[in-house]
Amino acid sequence: MSDSNYFIHEDPWRIFRIMAEFVDSFQTMSQVGPAVTIFGSARMKPNDKYFRAAEAIGKGLAKHNLAVITGGGPGVMEAANKGAMQSGGKSVGLNIELPHEQFANRFSNIPIHFHYFFARKVCFVKYSSGFIFMPGGFGTLDEFFEVLTLVQTERIPQFPLILFGSEYWDGLLKWAKTTMRDKHHFISPNDLDLVTVVDKPQHAIDRILEYERRVGPPAALPQAFA
Repeated sequence: MSDSNYFIHEDPWRIFRIMAEFVDSFQTMSQVGPAVTIFGSARMKPNDKYFRAAEAIGKGLAKHNLAVITGGGPGVMEAANKGAMQSGGKSVGLNIELPHEQFANRFSNIPIHFHYFFARKVCFVKYSSGFIFMPGGFGTLDEFFEVLTLVQTERIPQFPLILFGSEYWDGLLKWAKTTMRDKHHFISPNDLDLVTVVDKPQHAIDRILEYERRVGPPAALPQAFA
């Protein structure tokens, strides 16, 4: 069979696999309740200060009856899931099949496995009412700019977008201000106001709780892609 014929015959069937991945994940996530997603590096070691901070944030959110969603892997994801689970909260891990680095951590009491990145991304955004970005690599930056774009373009509500660790994020934000905004005018003057930078776990938790109090009780929180 030629390559063109292979794709003609196989692609329609792939739709069913994609659909099944959405159906299974939506069915599970719809029962989780109000949640916050925490992104960050899979390479973060347990002795890193940001690992400990992610664990503290996971604990604090769980104590306020907010589920914690991560990518389900090691590093920051493991730390946040660990904190949430040890506080008796809902600890969601949206794991992805990757050849390197990614493996499911043992602290997700609601694990969901994905084959497709895009299906996983939809679940991060659809079921979260706040996003915390710990230091990370390309994957973390990808998620940050994607969620920021969705808020900027009003495709989702103006959920809290929190960058944790000013020493890590200041260079990126300075470039965005001086080059993207001031020099080239590629973003609007107030676009960077959509982002909050914090350095303490409690400040991240407080920002999430302030949004919840302002918008309403957990059941009234707006859902993305409604």
